Amino acid sequence: MARRRLFLALRGILIGWCTLLLIAYLLERTLRWTAPSFGDVWLATARLTLDCFALAATGWIVGRWSQPHSLFVSLVWAATLAFRDFNPLLPIDVPWLLHLAIDTWRDDRYLDSLVTTAAGQALLFGCLIAGAMLARPRADSPRIFWK
Repeated sequence: MARRRLFLALRGILIGWCTLLLIAYLLERTLRWTAPSFGDVWLATARLTLDCFALAATGWIVGRWSQPHSLFVSLVWAATLAFRDFNPLLPIDVPWLLHLAIDTWRDDRYLDSLVTTAAGQALLFGCLIAGAMLARPRADSPRIFWK
């Protein structure tokens, strides 16, 4: 059982990274192409929205390929996102969040930036977990009448 979970986790990490990098690359190219048409004000909101969709889709794919341990594998894959900065492709930056927390401890002027960054990170990771939850098989609904 432990070997199967380890295999599913490694396969989920590989599938997750390939899927996320492909989706993020395609979305980034699309944003660069459409940004001059809509203006710079639209770009930040659209980028966050598309990143949420990309992470939800990636979480769904990782969860779908990792049945019946979809949530576990998705959490393992999400943990791999926490180790470095992926700012050119994704706004996920857990090391910067930790740096802001340390700076806020020293000086409270960083509190607004910490709250904003933490909310963005929570939204992105929440979208990833929501996508993984959508990939789980549905339970049979209770029936009132028998056939």
